[in-house]
Amino acid sequence: MCEQGQDDMRQDAVMQQVFSMCSMLLQRNKDTRKRKLNIRRYKVVPFSQRSGVLEWCSGTMPIGEFLADPNKGAHKRFRPQDWTNLACRKKMMEAQSLGFDYRLEAYMNVCKNFRPVFRYFCMERFLDPALWMERRLAYTRSVATSSIVGYIVGLGDRHIQNILIDEQTAELVHIDLGVAFEQGKILPTPETVPFRLSRDIVDGMGITGVEGVFRRCCEKTMEVMRSSQEALLTIVEVLLYDPLFDWTMNPLKAFHLQHDEQQELNATLGSTMGGVDIDNHHKSSDSQSFNKVAERVLLRLQEKLKGVEDGAVLSVGGQVNLLIQQAMDPKNLSRLFPGWQAWV
Repeated sequence: MCEQGQDDMRQDAVMQQVFSMCSMLLQRNKDTRKRKLNIRRYKVVPFSQRSGVLEWCSGTMPIGEFLADPNKGAHKRFRPQDWTNLACRKKMMEAQSLGFDYRLEAYMNVCKNFRPVFRYFCMERFLDPALWMERRLAYTRSVATSSIVGYIVGLGDRHIQNILIDEQTAELVHIDLGVAFEQGKILPTPETVPFRLSRDIVDGMGITGVEGVFRRCCEKTMEVMRSSQEALLTIVEVLLYDPLFDWTMNPLKAFHLQHDEQQELNATLGSTMGGVDIDNHHKSSDSQSFNKVAERVLLRLQEKLKGVEDGAVLSVGGQVNLLIQQAMDPKNLSRLFPGWQAWV
């Protein structure tokens, strides 16, 4: 698949390298190998800043298509009395300009009228009970691994069209990796969660939710990442200072990611962007400030791999517990950009 547009595919290629290394580390560890923990990847060949070839992830569909398609989505089929996804989106868009308390109130109201249905993905496709159990387990492990690795590399923009699910294995495949190294925190509407653990994602794990398999796999993945911090820091440092690709958040990238819901990007680019310089924005005069940003990113990565959260050093279990709480906190979810669709 060839893609031309606003995305720089070199960032995807770089993130695939990081994922490959993380998968290799998970493969080497006895506990994570036994649990078949790994990150699903796809091949990326960038040609230039604006074009390249991506491997087509055959046999997968975006979770947004399964859950929220207006005609045949699971929410429409299994909860026809609930609000539509579009109605929820409008509610959250209206609350966007109000204070945090109003946003939380709107979010809680939306959640009451839009209940999760992701459990039906495995129930519909895998009718044999043993196979259903196996696939649900594979799904839960996949969410755990991609969540922790995604957190370590600061992967953002995890909306429901950027996460695919394999229709045969029920594993997740994360695509569109343009927002990494915590750059989501400096978007116009900052990202407030470490990874996507919304109600539908949890619903797919079955009755125990985040307890049991999910939590254990998160801890095992985090253990491996923490014990391999030198290798991870080395590869990320090389990538951060690579002059060939620009991973920092520039005005165009931010605009493109959080444009208004109408997606009138091409029509409004000139007028909305005004005089913003949308070229590669850390030219030689900016190299000093760019290096500072890269240093900060490396420092934060180092802290994560040592278990430092909010100034306190946590055990693996404590760190995982904090991240799960942050990812599921309605306050955090209500503050996200409405296009992220935190209620799904």
